[in-house]
Amino acid sequence: MASVMDSVNQRTQLVGQNRLELLLFRLGSNQLYGINVFKVKEVLQCPMLNQIPQRHDVVRGVAHIRGGTIPIMDMNLAIGDAPVEDTEGSFVIITEYNGSTQGFLVQAVERIVNTNWESIHPPPKGSGSENYLTAVTRLEDKLVEIIDVEKILAEVSPLDESVSEGIIEDGISEKVIKKHILIADDSSIARKQIQRVVEQMGIQTTLKKDGKEALTYLEELVAEGKDPYEELVLVISDIEMPEMDGYTFTAAVRSNDKLKDLHIILHTSLSGVFNEAMVKKVGADDFLSKFNPDLLAQRLNDRIFDLTGETLDE
Repeated sequence: MASVMDSVNQRTQLVGQNRLELLLFRLGSNQLYGINVFKVKEVLQCPMLNQIPQRHDVVRGVAHIRGGTIPIMDMNLAIGDAPVEDTEGSFVIITEYNGSTQGFLVQAVERIVNTNWESIHPPPKGSGSENYLTAVTRLEDKLVEIIDVEKILAEVSPLDESVSEGIIEDGISEKVIKKHILIADDSSIARKQIQRVVEQMGIQTTLKKDGKEALTYLEELVAEGKDPYEELVLVISDIEMPEMDGYTFTAAVRSNDKLKDLHIILHTSLSGVFNEAMVKKVGADDFLSKFNPDLLAQRLNDRIFDLTGETLDE
């Protein structure tokens, strides 16, 4: 299985072309699931698992891998199904999200496929708001479900979404009382996390599920005769999104004369493999790794003071 991952480091040329590669896996049925290769550090046969007291039900144990101790979560249990039974014959996908490393136990790993974000779509509307899917696609007439890993991690190990005392500048919301912040992210959990930080600052938000929705929203503002710069403080966009990724979204905004100067922060869990050169290439103003409420609030402080022409000492 190591050979499956040998060329991962050579695949960064896909970034910025609205393309991605999915590692396909199964959870004990014929249903195919996918995870973005850029989130994957390694795939290996399930190692020996050591039990830990008072662990979350989804965590099957911890494993000692490459000199570190990593929690191993049962992906099937995480989405509400029966646990993977044959752990010795199963595989672990080692991933990095939001600066942390964890493994996901799966029944079988298939292969890596090359596709594009335009063929990745949001889950069907009838699937409900509590499902664990962030997107779906079709490959060779088979449905591939892409799991919202951030939702799983938020349930197993919830992040503190509160901003520390003293970070939010006094009266900050009054400086942009008529403006709001546009947030684009395909993960419902990630959208809510960002929204809660922004709302702690007293600033309004508009939420969109992907880059295409966000771009359409901006274009509609212009078509309605509204000034995007009077409407928005800034845009916070994920990078990995169905329909249109954050790089393509940013490039599209920069190519539109009536939108090109909007302040864009790319906010992503791709911290381990992030290519900062791409941010500069597409013209984003800033980059933040998910999820640090204090750092996000500080960046918003800085942007608002820059927008109003004031300094923190004023």
